[in-house]
Amino acid sequence: MSDSTPGASSTTAVVVGGETGDNRLSGNMGATSLVLTVLAFSAPLAVVAGFIPFTISYGGEGATFAFITTTVLLLLFAVGYVTMTKHIPKPGSFYAFISAGAGKVTGLGAGFLGVVAYLLMLGGCFVFIGLTTTELISSVGGPETPWWLWAAVAWALVSVLCYFHIEVSAKVLSVAMVVEVAIAMIFNVSVVLHGGGPEGFPTAPFNPASLAGGDVGVAMLFAIMVFLGFEATALFRDEVREPGRTIPRATYGAVLFVGILYTVSCYLLTTAYGSGAVDAATNDPKSMFPVAIGHFAAPFFTQLTFMFIITSELAAAISVHNVVARYVYNLGCDSALPPYVAAVHARHHSPSRASTVVAVIIALVLLPLVLTNPEGVGLDAQLFGLATIGILALMAVVSLSVILWFARTGVPAGESRLKCFAAPGIAAVALGTTVVLAVLHFDLVVGGTPGQNIVLLVVLALSVVTGVALALYFRSSRPELYARLGRSETGSAPSSAASAA
Repeated sequence: MSDSTPGASSTTAVVVGGETGDNRLSGNMGATSLVLTVLAFSAPLAVVAGFIPFTISYGGEGATFAFITTTVLLLLFAVGYVTMTKHIPKPGSFYAFISAGAGKVTGLGAGFLGVVAYLLMLGGCFVFIGLTTTELISSVGGPETPWWLWAAVAWALVSVLCYFHIEVSAKVLSVAMVVEVAIAMIFNVSVVLHGGGPEGFPTAPFNPASLAGGDVGVAMLFAIMVFLGFEATALFRDEVREPGRTIPRATYGAVLFVGILYTVSCYLLTTAYGSGAVDAATNDPKSMFPVAIGHFAAPFFTQLTFMFIITSELAAAISVHNVVARYVYNLGCDSALPPYVAAVHARHHSPSRASTVVAVIIALVLLPLVLTNPEGVGLDAQLFGLATIGILALMAVVSLSVILWFARTGVPAGESRLKCFAAPGIAAVALGTTVVLAVLHFDLVVGGTPGQNIVLLVVLALSVVTGVALALYFRSSRPELYARLGRSETGSAPSSAASAA
């Protein structure tokens, strides 16, 4: 199959029970749809309203410069990532790239880590939706409702929607993203039209020295954490038109878009409060943005923002579900997971079985958490924080894998050492450092007191060990399956996928 015909397949679809044994997804998304699909993952409005205040709290007026630096660093990551997509035209993303660069054993460990990390992120989305909805209802005089009720409603909605073709989700996410960005821009424009905050428009936030006034490491940690989502563009390779052009455009576009949005929003939120910004961010981070938009735009935007934060996180859940379903699907294609999950729906052309499996797993994960923590206290932070560390670790390893791949194969014609070595090298160091900082400041990432929840890292470690152990077993006892790892055979499906009922 060529890049220009992503919907084509070299195999004959075998339809069984409404599904097909052909393991090739198909679609016709363009760069804009793909950008909106992956950007919903990061929940931009939730970031502007919820996470930027934390960056301000630790970075002070230098928080804005932290976002500028993060945008540059992640563009360097994107350079290596995009270069790899040109030469490893496989839809497995991190799993495929790490398998190619660092070997199939490491690659399968990374694949399992990806599944677990994104599952944790998805679980965090549902808990956040439940807790925030309950709080919103109570704030307007409504009845007390259990958070898990709204989490269950969100789970059902997302699970049904993600069963269908990716373009159905893309349309929903496009609307959600437009609304989210509109709210953020209404605030930004309002601050500008008001002539800034108490001190006007200060220039200090754009000075690198401004970061010295806060905790540089923690500020950078929070800034990098909120960019997640764009790294999944290559997972949708078979569902976009002209992937050779669409994926690079979407990847760079996503980083630049959120980088500019977060930088501008951070600067203007800091500006709105002036010298009191750090105190506001420290004392009541949850209300910092809603109160500011109510003051500068119109009072009703305060409550409206809380409502749209919920829809923002719902859109994020749809995006994350689509991502993890495709990781499960890709692992099923290689028989690293049961080939049953590798079937593509005959009518919807979606990884329907993988999507259903993801929905069931999330339900099974959340049920005991609800029973052991019925109030949901700190649960969303634990799930989000743990997931973020896993994804950042994968980004660091994939940057190293880019270097290893090109060191082994040589710099192809049309590429440069900057793209193949320098950019991913800087990204690997920056992301690796971020992971170390996240572990050292684990209490800030997942909540609790220092050292209290460090045992949660075992979840990530076990996922890697399981994948590595399975790959070693395949290599010694099932060489035919080991040869498939890393999406080596993207044009054919495991025979058992075709026969699964």
